[in-house]
Amino acid sequence: MKAGQDRLLRNGLAVHDRFPAPASWRIALPHSAAAVPVARALVRTALAGLEHTADGDTAELLTAELVANAVEHTPGGSPIELVVQLMPTGCQVEVHDPDPSPPGDLTRPGAEPPDPWQEHGRGLLLIRALSSSCGHRPAGSGKAVWFRLPAIPAQRRPAE
Repeated sequence: MKAGQDRLLRNGLAVHDRFPAPASWRIALPHSAAAVPVARALVRTALAGLEHTADGDTAELLTAELVANAVEHTPGGSPIELVVQLMPTGCQVEVHDPDPSPPGDLTRPGAEPPDPWQEHGRGLLLIRALSSSCGHRPAGSGKAVWFRLPAIPAQRRPAE
């Protein structure tokens, strides 16, 4: 291995690239449906230039679910906040909202599956199923709901 390179083993594959330093983005979003495309665009931009990053499509989908839930299920008097953190191991996305109540069945399956005829009720299920981990915590005057996605080496990502 050359000097200045880090070695990472992923599923038996050696990757000889140096990861960038962790970076983060934080933005206040309006408490409206207009926040969803803005949040997706920020996540897309944050992940775009990195060689080893989480799956961008999944990150955008799960971010849209968190933001839509915050807009729909919390009081609309104050903005919500999106925080995107990039790390060598992947990314973490948080949505901060003013309601301190925990988000439904985020960390445990619901008693009943979602009704297939309803257009609502699958967001938290998607977050649980597609993220490597997820949860919530108290934050400031409300809560932060988050998910993590692992980094995917460039040679293993789907072609764009």
